[in-house]
Amino acid sequence: MMKKAIVVGATGGTGAVVTAELVKGGVPVIAFGRSRQKLEELASQLGHPAHLSLAIGDAFRPDDVAAAAKETDVLFHCANVPYHEMTSKLIPLGESIMEAANRLSLKVVAIDGIYPYGRRQMNKVTEDHPKQPHTKKGKTRLAFEQMIFSSRWNNVRAMIVRLPDYYGPTANQASYLGGTLEAIAAGKMAFFIGNMKVPREYVYLPDAAIMVVELAGHDQAYGQNWNIPGSDMISGHEIVRVAQEASGTKKSVIPLGRTGLSVLGLFVPVMKEIVEMLYLTEEPLRLSGEKYERYIGKIPTTNHADGIAATIRALQQKNKP
Repeated sequence: MMKKAIVVGATGGTGAVVTAELVKGGVPVIAFGRSRQKLEELASQLGHPAHLSLAIGDAFRPDDVAAAAKETDVLFHCANVPYHEMTSKLIPLGESIMEAANRLSLKVVAIDGIYPYGRRQMNKVTEDHPKQPHTKKGKTRLAFEQMIFSSRWNNVRAMIVRLPDYYGPTANQASYLGGTLEAIAAGKMAFFIGNMKVPREYVYLPDAAIMVVELAGHDQAYGQNWNIPGSDMISGHEIVRVAQEASGTKKSVIPLGRTGLSVLGLFVPVMKEIVEMLYLTEEPLRLSGEKYERYIGKIPTTNHADGIAATIRALQQKNKP
């Protein structure tokens, strides 16, 4: 059982849903982030519950994290770095958080993705899939895993939970699909990153949060990797069809492949950083949920039609003047 949790990066896409799920479960929780305004917006969206408190600080400073995390027993590492700064900043950020957790002897639940798996070598990828990343970001993410599980954090028990691409009301431009759905919800022209014909795996963030929080409450889950699979595969064309139907708009959606991303990258640095990861949109990797089902139980699955429609409605509500 969790006595009290801290969510580092609480206002990001995954941090906000994990915070919401903890609040829903009655767990006393500290939402930690850099922006007072964003933290207060989060508290307001959650109805200012008495068991939610806010802490402002810099996750790159172990002292800030440790000061906020006193009296907690579980730390959720949901903080992220800008995509084009991943190779230089991801590990220093993780080391700062692990240093703070080590001082306080905390359990750590680190949210990560599928990049370390490299190319797919099996139909449904289990946690034992060989990690042979061939991309710069995949290698950085593998080094992040090795850092999290390093023996130098002798007072920490950690786990890594791995999500595929995701969407949901809290997903923002940091996710491939976040910007697409935001634009469709606003009735604007949208971009779609990668191949729109090939079905891929996505997880609806509220479903992911249920699984992440459930795992965090199981002592035996620490010291391991856990896959957080989505409900089904879905193509970009189908996502756009459902999203446009829910939004009542039909503006163009332009797919971005290598050339488009490279050209956009001249103006928006993050775009050219996506090019090396496009292989995942052409030869998709699907996570196996077998381990979760065996040790924890049923996987919560919102079908994509319902999840995408709920996301569009929430985004439209948020954008109302």
